[in-house]
Amino acid sequence: MSAPLLNRVVANFKADATRNKTIELKALRGQNVVIYFYPKDSTPGCTLEGQDFRDLHANFRRQKTLLLGVSRDSLASHEKFLEKQQLPFDLISDADESLCRHFDVIHEKTLYGKKFMGIVRSTFLIDASGKLRNEWRNVKVKGHAAEVLQAVKALN
Repeated sequence: MSAPLLNRVVANFKADATRNKTIELKALRGQNVVIYFYPKDSTPGCTLEGQDFRDLHANFRRQKTLLLGVSRDSLASHEKFLEKQQLPFDLISDADESLCRHFDVIHEKTLYGKKFMGIVRSTFLIDASGKLRNEWRNVKVKGHAAEVLQAVKALN
């Protein structure tokens, strides 16, 4: 599967998520979907990003938009993170990186001089008909959730 293209229907996927759910993209038609990819549960930037989306969750719901977070962490890790941060939306475990590769968010990164393959913080806005309407790559956390909300409002 190649990465989704703007204004094209995103290929269906199924993924395990928190609260014993299986998320299937095509079953979410009729509402907008924001999928944000982040590197790791309970790290400073990822925690702040989750909190920002949490704090704006009611605004996203009013815009008929579902939020989903994705990382390679296990469901057990996600459940702890979700509970500790009181996240009202589900987190998808992508341990095999299939969803990350589908959205082309796994890239070489460097930390303290060491190179490794990791998730590049990225967000995707899919409209109610399943088309990719916006994407943000190499996201800076501060103000990002509010920017995504503005894009959702403009879409509606």
